Amino acid sequence: MKEKLKAAFVEQYNTEPLIVRSPGRVNIIGEHTDYNEGFVLPAAIDKSIYAAISKRGDYKLGLYALNYNETIECNMEDIRPSKSWSTYIMGVTDQLLKKGCRISGFNIAVDGDVPLGAGLSSSAALECSVLFALNELFSLGLSKMDMILIAQKAEHAFAGVKCGIMDMFASMHGREGHVMKLDCRSLEHEYVPLKMDGYSLVLFNTNIQHSLASTAYNERRQQCEQGVAWIRERWPAVNSLRDADVSMLRTAVKKQDELVYRRCLYVVQEIQRLEEACEDLKAGNLQALGQKMFLTHRGLSKEYEVSCKELDLLVDSVIGRKEVLGARMMGGGFGGCTINIIRNDAVEQLSGETAAVYKKLTGIDMSTIVVKTSGGTEKLSA
Repeated sequence: MKEKLKAAFVEQYNTEPLIVRSPGRVNIIGEHTDYNEGFVLPAAIDKSIYAAISKRGDYKLGLYALNYNETIECNMEDIRPSKSWSTYIMGVTDQLLKKGCRISGFNIAVDGDVPLGAGLSSSAALECSVLFALNELFSLGLSKMDMILIAQKAEHAFAGVKCGIMDMFASMHGREGHVMKLDCRSLEHEYVPLKMDGYSLVLFNTNIQHSLASTAYNERRQQCEQGVAWIRERWPAVNSLRDADVSMLRTAVKKQDELVYRRCLYVVQEIQRLEEACEDLKAGNLQALGQKMFLTHRGLSKEYEVSCKELDLLVDSVIGRKEVLGARMMGGGFGGCTINIIRNDAVEQLSGETAAVYKKLTGIDMSTIVVKTSGGTEKLSA
């Protein structure tokens, strides 16, 4: 990938580039906990976005995406959002200019093997790769945390997605053989070993995305906030569902609104599940982690109601299979992937069987993505 990108850059811009790699991510457990000030458990993966970059002698941007075989050139003062891949590059550049960073024109080419639309955060990987490259190229002196926050602002301002920082954080701070327990309140993190011991992380991609996702996301946030408001009437020190427990929910929320209670119950239980999952990993107990993944999916499907029939079908199809330790939907919901822990010698056969059942029942082709943990964003040698 690196050599292909370098050759394309030299052909396009006739100069040697600096090259940066930034990975996509998976989230092992801890879904919809981030905006409730809970924890998440992401890992950077061995699917990455690569950026090749060099300075120009003017104040123009030359952008080239190998995946799309598309080039764009514009003046720095004409940077604005678009509906294309370029909005992520424009967005981080715009944020750097707003911060007063001294950058001039540059040429950049990007390529990668992070599957698009699968919920593996290709956009965050692109933003992080470009920021890291610009930081190196212009000696800006930004820390990784600076770049994470800049990427998040760019996502909000240019892509119009009010995301948290998990995706950028995982991409920047990944460590091979580990997941990151990220505290979404303090932004502190610790690395927890992920020893697969004969098992693989396997994603089954539904290859669908229902339009309910953004509306439901906003509605779930509001329901969680309502639950906290009712709890605070009795326990003023509670600032988020991170501070709540099940007894508080039963006392202050259940009688007010059964639906809000179920939403909040899932979040409180998921935060606790993640804490216990980290202890499972530290003890090398993949079986216990897998059982928690099944419980998470049930909560997301039945209590939080952000799954869909396609995701449920993929999880239901592997329940009870001895070669599968755990499975759940991953991401915001209503499409995307399930994440599974599958015994290495069973991955190929199980994937084929599951794809056949999925195709028969939905008419849609399921795709399989096997991932491994990887290190975070880095400059590559020439």
